[in-house]
Amino acid sequence: MIRKGIKMKIFKDFYDEYMKRHDEIWPEMVDMLREYGAKNYSIFLDPESRSLFAYLEIEDEELWNKSSETEICQKWWKYIKDIMEINEDNSPVSVELKEVFHLD
Repeated sequence: MIRKGIKMKIFKDFYDEYMKRHDEIWPEMVDMLREYGAKNYSIFLDPESRSLFAYLEIEDEELWNKSSETEICQKWWKYIKDIMEINEDNSPVSVELKEVFHLD
């Protein structure tokens, strides 16, 4: 299992909207995440810095990377582009974090 940590950033004063959208996540988005190998997926917020920290476990990096090409992922990115920092392709600006410690 591959553990991934990713940092993103939400726009100021959009915490409630971000929570609402994730509380109402589309079933087809959840299906896609699972189909592309996501397990044990959590997102945490530091409201002071507006930083989001995502943690997930995947089985296959190559398969996971293909998830961004799916129609549902592209639709989700358009749906959240107004509440968080994004790249030109609407994907969230994200920084992959290096694992430095793991207690099994």
